[in-house]
Amino acid sequence: MIVGEMPPSGEARQSRRYRRRRSARRGFSFLEVLVVLAIIALVASVVGPRAITYFSRAKTKTAALQIKEIESALELYFLDTGRYPGEDTGLLALVAAPPAETRWNGPYLKQASALTDPWNWAYRYRYPGQHAEFDVYSFGRDGLEGGSGEDADVGNW
Repeated sequence: MIVGEMPPSGEARQSRRYRRRRSARRGFSFLEVLVVLAIIALVASVVGPRAITYFSRAKTKTAALQIKEIESALELYFLDTGRYPGEDTGLLALVAAPPAETRWNGPYLKQASALTDPWNWAYRYRYPGQHAEFDVYSFGRDGLEGGSGEDADVGNW
């Protein structure tokens, strides 16, 4: 305040207070919102592809773990019956008793859905196997033999 000047009236003081409150309530400027969106886009472009890679690897690892579980169930089936199921009955013999099997003491797997890989293809079974005594395998995401990455075959060999 300058010497000799009159102090502001009550109305002028209220007006200044109102302006301060109003400016505090205005929110973010357009430029601030653009900067935040640019940062989010930058982070998403770096993190996104990595997350997708980890997710696809997770499906392959899940298939390998499920094959180990099926392999263990086949071993239990063998202990009870003295042989592995034939290709005609296949892996369904682990969930429901084959008609001619009298020594079946299952189910060895709780649900038939355990016989489906993470890509919704049925696990394949071969007895006698080409790689081991029996083969349990999945052709991966594409459902075709061979491939690489997520399309690669996953088996008990």
